[in-house]
Amino acid sequence: MSLWATAPVASAQDTPDDVRKQARAVRIAAGAIDVDGRLDEAVWSTIQPVTDFVQKEPDEGAPPTDRMEVRLAYDDDALYVGARLYSSAPIQAPMGRRDEGEQSEHLLLSFDTYLDRRTASTFGVTAAGVRLDRYYAVDEQDEGDSDFDPVWVARTSLDGQGWIAELWIPFSQLRFTERSPQVWGMNIQRWVPSRNEEVYWSPVARTEERWASLFGDLHGIDGIRPSRRLELLPYVATSSHLIGGRDPRDPFTGSGDLDRRVGLDTKIGLGSNLTLEATVNPDFGQVEADPAEVNLSAFETFFSERRPFFVEGSELLTGPFQDYFYSRRIGAPPSGEASGEFVDNPTTATILGAAKLTGRLESGLSIGMLGAVTAEEFARTFDAPNLFGRTRVAPQATYGVGRLQQEFGEAGSTTALMATAIHRNLDIGDPLAALLTRNAFTVSSDSLIRLQGGDYEVVVNAGATYVDGDASAIDRVQRASARYLQRSDADYVTYDPTRTSLTGMTATARVQRRNGRHWLWEFGSQAQSPGFETNDVGRIASVDGISGEAELEYRETVPGRWWRQYAVGVASVQEWNYGGDLQEAELESEAGLIWPNFWETDVSWSYSPRSQDMRLTRGGPSMERPASWEAAVDVESSDASQTRSDVRMSYGRDEDGGLAFEVNAGVTVQPGSQWQLSIGPGYEREVATQQYVSAVAGGGALTYGRRYIFADVDRSTYSTEIRLNYTFKPDLTLDFYGEPFAASGRYSHLGELAAARTRLRRLYGTDGTTLVTAPGRGVMVTDGASAFTLRDRDFNVQSFRSNLVLRWEWRAGSTLYFVWQQDRSAELTSPSRVTLGDMFGSLGKGGDNFFAIKASFWFSPT
Repeated sequence: MSLWATAPVASAQDTPDDVRKQARAVRIAAGAIDVDGRLDEAVWSTIQPVTDFVQKEPDEGAPPTDRMEVRLAYDDDALYVGARLYSSAPIQAPMGRRDEGEQSEHLLLSFDTYLDRRTASTFGVTAAGVRLDRYYAVDEQDEGDSDFDPVWVARTSLDGQGWIAELWIPFSQLRFTERSPQVWGMNIQRWVPSRNEEVYWSPVARTEERWASLFGDLHGIDGIRPSRRLELLPYVATSSHLIGGRDPRDPFTGSGDLDRRVGLDTKIGLGSNLTLEATVNPDFGQVEADPAEVNLSAFETFFSERRPFFVEGSELLTGPFQDYFYSRRIGAPPSGEASGEFVDNPTTATILGAAKLTGRLESGLSIGMLGAVTAEEFARTFDAPNLFGRTRVAPQATYGVGRLQQEFGEAGSTTALMATAIHRNLDIGDPLAALLTRNAFTVSSDSLIRLQGGDYEVVVNAGATYVDGDASAIDRVQRASARYLQRSDADYVTYDPTRTSLTGMTATARVQRRNGRHWLWEFGSQAQSPGFETNDVGRIASVDGISGEAELEYRETVPGRWWRQYAVGVASVQEWNYGGDLQEAELESEAGLIWPNFWETDVSWSYSPRSQDMRLTRGGPSMERPASWEAAVDVESSDASQTRSDVRMSYGRDEDGGLAFEVNAGVTVQPGSQWQLSIGPGYEREVATQQYVSAVAGGGALTYGRRYIFADVDRSTYSTEIRLNYTFKPDLTLDFYGEPFAASGRYSHLGELAAARTRLRRLYGTDGTTLVTAPGRGVMVTDGASAFTLRDRDFNVQSFRSNLVLRWEWRAGSTLYFVWQQDRSAELTSPSRVTLGDMFGSLGKGGDNFFAIKASFWFSPT
């Protein structure tokens, strides 16, 4: 039995640098190596290889099944890696796109170039030649950022003994401090999926979540200097948008709607540690559709960022707390509205320019700063017979984000200060000033204290926000779904429709044990005042809360007869608003098991008692939520399987008859070495018993003079995500993504809240009221002398979104894209429930087609 399975693991703080594993890179003459994946240059045979590897899986601490030799060399410009990986079994090496290597045998090398024992850059390649790269901003192995795409080269070849990898990593793509000699942290991994074998140079125990702090050291690099590089990435693009079912009278949707764009991204090295990046008219490096959804809530859906300029280095601008900066705010669709028979609204705000400064100084200070300016936008309007006009829908806006993070202590603790700002050019009396705030600022500080080499962590955060503008704009902020300050029963907040500014604060504290043989735990608390607001530059769904949470987990990582690993845990979370009302309470238990064949099974159960919800009435009094429970089971095949599959099923009920049932599955197959097909079908059935419908005047004293109308809604959703990839060669791929989608909702048991702080409903059609549904006219309700009409909210939605993208990296860093995107949809006001056939029927619906060609060119003159 291995040492790792029987003895406590030494922490990074417990491991002196002089007992870490050491490897050496050898200086070679420029041009001595041709990176072709063959290792046939004589210089490789003169370099001592790294050979002392150990397993993490399946037999922790044992030597690898097959021998491997890794050699490292460098010249003035780049680091070279030559690896001979022997194999006594067939090599599993399907092709795929960049950063997709889970099912393929691969080699990874990770470098902590700052030697801060916290951050790392990883470069790797599969046996089929697919490049893998990621960046680690924190000392956690599972937190690598795969959007990290530096410019480098890897080549491979296969022979009767195994396979060979050769890597060329320019120093211009690495960040390091100028010193002589250089010492970098390093680790080397090999993944052999045919054996479920994971091999490391510097051992990483199963109980570890840390990463860079466990690296060995790479010596021998000397006489190199950080690059004062200049990189230029201009692009040209053209696109055509074909509108389906367009009105021939619409002058804004002509045939083709051709568009042409040019833009430029620039990187400039400043000193030895900082990089200045600037962009003019940034474009999406790839076209990806946001997933379809039917959102019946009052809260915004936040989608992930896809623009390369904002993705790269984002961890230096956001930090561990994501509320303060959400880059999709920059260039978001305009908020203003225009009226006319036909309206041509801009889909995004034009980014006139943006720049960011990132890097890490020798003192351990990390810097992230960003500034951007978006243009004033106008919507074009047309009213028959020939009246054209335009309406201003977005003002010019200036954004700023800055974050400074200082590292200290042997374990890599950090403390940071962050600020964000936005200013919109809004004059007094401007119609847009009633919609948008004029200025918004946030300032925050966070600290991560790592104890005993990172085994224990303490995290604290505090922040404050300020927004100002016209009274109408600040009134919208006060009445927004994040806070609803106008609530009639909220006597602990002040709602003032004449105020022109709003301030708020937040604070978080958390302590956790991250590493341990068996027991892990976490305790935390957070408070966000009712006035806390970050949605101008950041993102936040709800505030006005004081929460506490606790988690406890027991795990076993030593394989037994029936398992490889297992863990059981319990967690509890509770949240109150500032008025002392319990808003959320949940008790959850979970058990997970990894079987001897590496399949995984997870089972969870949760219970939520009755609580108040100050947001259900969307600005009215608090309402009670019923008690509920939910159970879920998740089964997943081994990641190494050539055919991977998983299925998750959950079922829950509440005490009022509510239902939540969901089943999702996924399967990934490889019909051939260059093909990959993934299908992820899902079905959801939900019966919600507290679906908000509307609020109208005429209510009784128990609901403060208004009627808050709710209904049961029976929802069904079918969806399937389909991905089909064909790899011509590692740098030339054809990717298809499609999502047929169908959803329906039938409203019933329409009624009004009987009294605040209860969930009792006065059903329409009883208690002296009448309810009449008139097709095409809505739902008519009478209550004595009062009468009102509600819109028929039953829905039946079908959609099909797809992308077909050909990507060709025709030269290192330069890419050509051909894109075809479809968006088909149909919506009916109908109580009929969708079926599986409706989901696939969405493929035949009318819709829009978008075609684009984009070419980017990477240059590095220095």
